Amino acid sequence: MSPHSHITNLQGLNPTAASSTPLPIGELTALATHHVGDIISIVFQHTPQHSAVVVYDRRCALSTILTAAYQHCLPDAHFIDFDAVTPEHVLATFAPLQASDLVVLIQSTNFRLEAFRIRVELFKRQLKVIEHPHLARMNGSEVMTYIDSLAYDPGYFRTVGHALKHRIDHTSHAIVNSGKGAELVFACALEPAKVNIGDYSNMLNWGGQFPIGEVFTEATDLEAVSGRVRIFVFGDTSFSVNKPAQPITLIINKGRVCGVEDSTPEFDLVLENIRADEGEIWLRELGFGLNRAFTQERAVSDIGTYERMCGIHLSLGAKHGIYTKPQIRRAAAKYHVDVFAATVTVQLDDHIVYHDGEWHI
Repeated sequence: MSPHSHITNLQGLNPTAASSTPLPIGELTALATHHVGDIISIVFQHTPQHSAVVVYDRRCALSTILTAAYQHCLPDAHFIDFDAVTPEHVLATFAPLQASDLVVLIQSTNFRLEAFRIRVELFKRQLKVIEHPHLARMNGSEVMTYIDSLAYDPGYFRTVGHALKHRIDHTSHAIVNSGKGAELVFACALEPAKVNIGDYSNMLNWGGQFPIGEVFTEATDLEAVSGRVRIFVFGDTSFSVNKPAQPITLIINKGRVCGVEDSTPEFDLVLENIRADEGEIWLRELGFGLNRAFTQERAVSDIGTYERMCGIHLSLGAKHGIYTKPQIRRAAAKYHVDVFAATVTVQLDDHIVYHDGEWHI
């Protein structure tokens, strides 16, 4: 099956977004089942000796397909239709679970259980968690793209992910070249990188939001970042992927956005909101996306999903809870807006680690 196949005539899909080439729902479900099976067995090492609970809804095509896939892969799991029960019933189903049991959350939006922060509370109990949130944001051909993004190749994700972390942790500077003379220079060491590559063997928590495929860091000295970067996508105020007609150029000085070229009204609004609440616009996260299902040409509408795109993403705003910086009070940091560089090359010290749309480690 081609990774560029598209779909039509699925209940719940936006017909204007779908391709003219149909892909039957059975084939979509079969492909999703294959990928989900790999996630359960390879990533989570789940066996029938442990219990599993799957909480789902059927509000969109993608949630329906994923639910069917998990039913194939976890025939003995306890399945709960979130819309058919009370929050108390869901919590009561979680109560008997033991450490290393599995919880899957298939969400067209994002499940609310009053003050219960689902993933945080489940992690406290050492449960394994797979989250698929905001699925209703993806329709038409994006359903196929999302399913492709669930494919798990441990040889790729783990080899490239760990190698990138090693390079990042030992580099003295980095350069992101986004074409037309735009270079963003990190003239300092980078923070110890965090990996989201489906290898939880040395981590406190087992699981998180899917799809996966990311290594991220930031400058040890935020003010050592300067230059220009061309972004081809940004997360707008509705948390959707916004792709302007031409790339927007950000001018960065001492770690802050000091100028913008070829902006759009939607991006201006993002910047205005950050300035209004934070006073200035910091550039923080330096993200290395690994998921090859997402490219500059092949996207989905949900910004949190597209964040895994194979290439470089950055964050605007003071919020980046993983790393602390003396200039930023965590309580005052409100914004973390993902923007995506039109990446040509990425250089760590003297090594070109990204070119021609691929990582080369």
